[in-house]
This record gives sequence, structure tokens and C-alpha cells, in this order.
Amino acid sequence: MSSKIRKRSGHQVPFDIEKIFKAVDAAFESCNKKCPATFKSILSQNTNKFKTAATVERIQDVIEDLLLSCGHIDIYKHFSNYRAMRAEQREKMKNADLMSIVNVEINDITTDNANMSAQSPAGMMMKFAGELTKPFSKQFFLASDVLDAINRNYIYVHDLDYYPTKSLTCVQTPLDKMLQNGLFAGHGEIRPAKRIETAVIVAAISMETTQNEQHGGQAIPAFDFYMAPYVRKTYDEEIEKLAEVLGWNEAKIVEHKDYPVTEYTEDAVDNQYLKIVMKRTINRVHQSMESFIHNCNNIHSRGGNQVVFSSINYGTDTSAEGRLVIKELLTCTMQGVGNGATAIFPIHVFKCKAGVNKNPGDPNYDLYKMSWPVTARRFFPNYLNLDATFNQSPEWDANDPKRYMHEVATMGCRTRIWADRFGESTSVGRGNLSFTSINLPKLAIEAAIETGFYIKTEDGYIINEHAPSQVSDRIHVFRKKLKKYADLVAKQLDDRYKFQATALKEQFPLLMSGIWKDSENLKRGQTVEDVIKHGTLGISFIGLAEALIMLTGKHHGEDAYSQSLGLEIVETLDKLCKMYSDEYNHNYSCFATPAEGLSGRFTVVDRKEYGIIEHVTDKDYYTNSSHVPVWYHCSPQHKAEIEGPYHQYESAGHIFYVEADADLTKNPEYVDHINRLAWDNNVGYSSINHTQGRCKDCNFESNDPNLHRFGSVCPHCGGEWSTLDRVTGYLSSTYDKQAFGKKAEILDRIVHK
Repeated sequence: MSSKIRKRSGHQVPFDIEKIFKAVDAAFESCNKKCPATFKSILSQNTNKFKTAATVERIQDVIEDLLLSCGHIDIYKHFSNYRAMRAEQREKMKNADLMSIVNVEINDITTDNANMSAQSPAGMMMKFAGELTKPFSKQFFLASDVLDAINRNYIYVHDLDYYPTKSLTCVQTPLDKMLQNGLFAGHGEIRPAKRIETAVIVAAISMETTQNEQHGGQAIPAFDFYMAPYVRKTYDEEIEKLAEVLGWNEAKIVEHKDYPVTEYTEDAVDNQYLKIVMKRTINRVHQSMESFIHNCNNIHSRGGNQVVFSSINYGTDTSAEGRLVIKELLTCTMQGVGNGATAIFPIHVFKCKAGVNKNPGDPNYDLYKMSWPVTARRFFPNYLNLDATFNQSPEWDANDPKRYMHEVATMGCRTRIWADRFGESTSVGRGNLSFTSINLPKLAIEAAIETGFYIKTEDGYIINEHAPSQVSDRIHVFRKKLKKYADLVAKQLDDRYKFQATALKEQFPLLMSGIWKDSENLKRGQTVEDVIKHGTLGISFIGLAEALIMLTGKHHGEDAYSQSLGLEIVETLDKLCKMYSDEYNHNYSCFATPAEGLSGRFTVVDRKEYGIIEHVTDKDYYTNSSHVPVWYHCSPQHKAEIEGPYHQYESAGHIFYVEADADLTKNPEYVDHINRLAWDNNVGYSSINHTQGRCKDCNFESNDPNLHRFGSVCPHCGGEWSTLDRVTGYLSSTYDKQAFGKKAEILDRIVHK
């Protein structure tokens, strides 16, 4: 017999006979009668029967049986009719969410993914499936304490709609395997690549296919290294074409193929024939990079409704071929797609390392410098700091042709894969399995209430000016709560891992055919557990700034003590992840939550429960992970000094960004300035946000920040003006497609200067 009752929402509450008395009193009053004391006595005598019932619905069944058996027929009818009416109302409310999809309404259900249209037939179908799958997942796959924590707004299990599929989140694809061996993508095989055009097609198709087998993003960890051999194959192919026209013998062909190529420019060779070969090769590589970018923005997956959430890492291949790949990628990105629009995908991640590309004299410094105006105009590339203390590998060797195996790579959004308790540290062939976020502001609000710092009034919660508690008391309570819910999340992720591990190889035909580390050893009918053990489980968090305001009165950007406490909190999560890794034998890591739709979801529920608390629940969002608030005025240097120290603890992923205060196309050197600020503060991964608008009618484009995203018209033709925004690492050109929390956050963003 349980003393807990499961509510319709799924979470459990202690049994309380007074609630039954209250419901029965209301039923009698609806018939203008008063509940007899004798009937309440009968209710009390049946306490064990109520507890055995265990759910609200069954308890109401028992009440109806007792009303009938005691002759209260009219009360029974009112009670039963009221139950039926409420059930119908609940069903309508549930169906209202589905009807909002049918009616293509703009709400948080239809806008929780800014890069997916909920208006197309495929998009509607995905939304229907997702909304109906979430309650199914809660009912059949989540433990009662986890469900209770979700319903009470303490935690959020990401991608709950994909839970039954056993899918994984993301992967860093070892593209060289498919380029060398070919791939099977469903209804036809693709042969090994022989030239650059085929190589980029394989790259695009591989990401399209893997996106159908997982619920997160796809990345290529060393795009320059992977493409370089096919630049040389293309060069050699052009020599063979020329030889056929000119009638060269084999010796002449070999002589020209053996001619040393130190740089792919026409000026790099003095042989008139090789100048022709060089020109044709450069042109083919340029067209290939152009087609790759176009494909990344036009190939759809997941039922034809989503472009591929793609990221490519590059920058450290110093070979002539690798350098040409980087150069043409940057050139094509700068040109834009279609009529010159900024490409949304792939997200470019430029890997930066001293001795390779960071400083004048480094072999790829010219390419790093070439990236500045591209970022200034097109937002990408972002920059990954391989010299950050936590990104360095003792195995890295400048002479190793596969040194990229010892370089950290990241998903464009921020997800980072590195340490592996089952093998060497590498990003290649590995990914995140799943992650769950903890609501830090709620824990801090509760700590403030429980220690008397906040008290409840008729107008909501207010500061108790006579509070007996000290800051240390609140922090002590907060730490206990943080440990409690981190423990719960660790167990929940272990449960999800065990479920994912039961998937069979054939459920992920491409991922488990060599993309994931060790997957090539799997046989048909085998489970994937020996492969996904290399993946990571993320314990993530949101709203550090708001939590600190509740605990100390100030956030970490404005107060040194709050900064030290914030670092202690995130370091604690990092240490707990290491402890859980030993306890459960998994790769747990601390994740700075991207939080596209979650940023507003937590806040709305907390505001309803606690009212409006200044700088905490008075906005429609919580601040992303460990960032300083978007509304806080500070310089880029101060922001880097505050946020940089957190990255060492956020091993599952992090990002530092700056909102630029001017048109960077007129000052691209500013990109380098911000990068060096980041590097000086041990930042692992960084990006620069700025304004870019485009006319939907005449295609005029401008990075002038005075052309505001809302209400502006094209200065050339007066047409509709659309502005690009970066949201959780991705670009989105439609403000209306954002979840309401992100809309509010975008409006509050201020420039850093």
C-alpha cells in the first residue's frame, strides 16, 4: 500500500484525506446540501482503500462507489457529471495544442526549433508525432522521481520526443572512411571518391543521412584534412586530361605529376602546361566548395522538413591541398548563396593554434587573416582555441599527417567531445548521447525562501528586510539542492543510456557502419552498447546569472564574490560529473546548455509559482548557461574575463560571444581583436554577433546596425527588411520562428563596447 498518490500529470504527492473531504463538500454544495458527518466518517474508514487506489482517477471511482452505496444518488450524479465535464475540458486543452499545429499558429509548440517549418505537411507531421510521443515517453520510460522533477520544473529532459527511438544526439563524422570506402545511403551505394566533386557530395550526403539516424547535429571534425587528398587527385586528373589532348607518353605524365606543388596558385608553377592544370584545379575546387555550401542549405532530411544541422571544423591542415580547401571555403562563404545571401549552414569552425595559424609567420596565418572579413560579413567562421589548457593534447605532432585525431572539434552550437574513459581523447567518431538540464534559478529561489530571505505576501514573494539568514545559509541550502538534482539527472541519464544501448546495429545503418568509433566491428543483430560507451552524457544547466542574483543579490558580471561563487557552482557540477563517471562507468560531462526553447519554458512556470522577482523572473527567459545577462552593459574584455574561466569546467560544450557595436565589414581586424581577448582568457570556443539585414524584394544587404531588425524597410526600395540572428549557435532569418523566450532575449541584447 502506497502513501503516495499519482496525479494525472504523472508526478506523485503524499496522500491527504482532507483533499477528499474538500472534493466531497463541493459535490454536496453543488446540490445545496451539506456533507453529513457520518459520510465523512465513512470516507475516513476507507482510507486504506483510497491509498490502494494510488491514482486520482481511481480515488474518484471509490468516492462514487461510496456515494452510491450510502444512497446519495443526486450527489453521485453531480460528482460523476462534474468528472466527465473536467475530463472533456482536459481533452480539449490537450487537443488545443494539436489544433494549433493544424491552424499554423505561432506559439512555443510550433516555434521550438527555428530551423524547422511547422507549416509544411512534413513539419506538421513531425510536430504531431513529437507532441504525442512526449507524454508516451513520460509514461513508459521515465522513473516517477524524474517525472516529478520535470513536472515541478527542476529539470528538463531534452529531445524527449525521440526517447522511444533510442537515437543519439550528435556525432563528429570520420569522413575519410566513407571517402575511401564509399557508403550505402539507403537505396544505392556510393563508390569511393576519386575527385573533389565526388568528395563534397559524399560529405553532404553523409551528414544528411546521419541526421535521419539521430536527433541532434552533424559535424565533420577535419574538413580540410579529409578533402586535401581529393584536391591532389583532381590535379592529377587534369594532368591526364591534358596529356590525352597533347599525346604525352607515360613518362611525361609521371614527370608532370611529380612536379612539386607548394601552393595552388598559377604563379606557383612556371611550366605553361601546369599553369593550365593549376587554373582548372583551382576552379574545380572552388565550384566544389560552392556546391557543398549550396547542398548544406538545400538538402533536407527528417521527412524532408529540415536542412541538415551541419558544422565543419578546419584551419590546421598546412598542406598545399588543405590550404586550397580552406581558401575556397572562405571565398565561397563570403560570396553567399543564391543571390548572395548569407548561408545558414554549415557552421564553420576555424581551429586556431599557435605555430599553425594564430600569428604572423605561421604557415596558415594568411588563411586565419582571410577569415576576418568573412566573419565580419557572414557571422562564420566561429573560432576554436586549440591552445586553451583543456583543449591541448600531448599526442599532437606537427609532422603527424593525422594530427587532427588529437585536435578538439566542436559542433557549431557548442557541443564538445574529448575525454573518453574507454580510449584515447579524441573528437573523431564520437558524439553526445543525451543531456538533461537543471533549473538553477528555481533551486536558488527555493533556497532564498527556505532560509527566510524571501517571504510570501498577497502580492507575491518579496525580500524580507528582517531576514535572520545570511548569504552563507542560502548557499548551503542551494548546494544541497544542486547535489540532489544532479544525482537524479545522473541516474536518469544512466537509465536512458541503458535503453539506448539495447538498440541493434541495423537501427542505425550508417552510424554503425564505421562512423561511430568501433562500430565497424559490430555484426548484424548485435546491440550498440560496445560502441556508444564512447559517447558522452551531459549534465547541463541554465540561468547561473539569475541563481546568483537570488543567492547574493548580484550576478557574476557585476560582483567579484558572485563570480567566485558562480565558478564554485560550475566546478562542483564538473566534479560531480567525474564522480558519476566512476560510479556509473560512463563519460559524464558538464554542459553549458544551448537552451533554444528551454530558456523561456523554465521561466514561465517559475514566475507563475513565485511571482515577479526583479532580474530573475521578470523576463521571459533565463540567461543561457554561464553567460552574463544579455542586458548587462560591459566591455568585450570584461565579458571575456568573466566567462572565460568557466570553460575549463564545461567540458561537454561552451561558447563565448560578443555583440559587436558597429558594421564589422568596415573593420574586420576587430574579429582578431576579440579572438585574442578570448585566447588571453583561456576561452575554448568563441563567436561574434553583429547585425546583418537583407531586403526580401531587391536582395540589398547591409551590416549597418542602424537598420534595426524590427520595423526597418529597405533603404533602396522600401521593401521588407529581414535580419539574421544567431540563436544557440545557429543562424535564423525569421524572428517569428523563434520561441517566445528567445524572442525576448534577442530584444534585450545589448552591444559590448
